Amino acid sequence: MISLNFEKLFDAAKQVRELAHVPYSKFKVGAAILTSNNKIIVGCNVENAAYPQTQCAEASAVGNMISQGETSITEAVIIGSGSLLCSPCGGCRQRLREFASLQTPIHMCNIDGHQKTLTLEELLPDSFGPENL
Repeated sequence: MISLNFEKLFDAAKQVRELAHVPYSKFKVGAAILTSNNKIIVGCNVENAAYPQTQCAEASAVGNMISQGETSITEAVIIGSGSLLCSPCGGCRQRLREFASLQTPIHMCNIDGHQKTLTLEELLPDSFGPENL
């Protein structure tokens, strides 16, 4: 399920990952999302001394997407630190669900490259979404 856009998304996520503000965990995360208008939007994690106030990379990317007038995610790349793949946390899976279809590919990577791709439905089965309201 690697798309033609994967390399551009991977490069964008890897680049923004380096800007992460992680003085406490030292665990940098970068996210790049592709909108339905073929726009790449990025976000990185931003930690805070009050730990619950920390913002995930995916949440940053979604906020940036909305602030740029975009409303639909067609693909996403998440890159963490270390050798293992970086999977979106539960909260970020739900954030992605708000703006992506269940068939949207989510590419989980480390800094060296692609590790695994799952659809949003595979990451968040039996999810609650906008159509449930």
